Amino acid sequence: MSLAALLPVFAACGPVSVDQVERNCLARARAAAGPTGFVESGFGGHGTRGAIEIEVNSDYLQGRDPAALYASCVTRRTGQPPRLPLYARPDWKG
Repeated sequence: MSLAALLPVFAACGPVSVDQVERNCLARARAAAGPTGFVESGFGGHGTRGAIEIEVNSDYLQGRDPAALYASCVTRRTGQPPRLPLYARPDWKG
């Protein structure tokens, strides 16, 4: 295989923007804040149907602080602290 054929593979391994890292770490913080899920019900020709889905993260079960997880995640991946603390982010609803 030629080097030119491998370039797209290595390009995908390039640096990730701080914005993307913060979004990824925000998702982890949200999971640590509490269980997530949904309840669904409906009526149809064959009667009532329903579904329940609940996800519980191990960080939540261990009582880890979402803000501390967020800060350490961003710092570990970028080498610098987050630009805003978790609780100061306008998109945080924890």
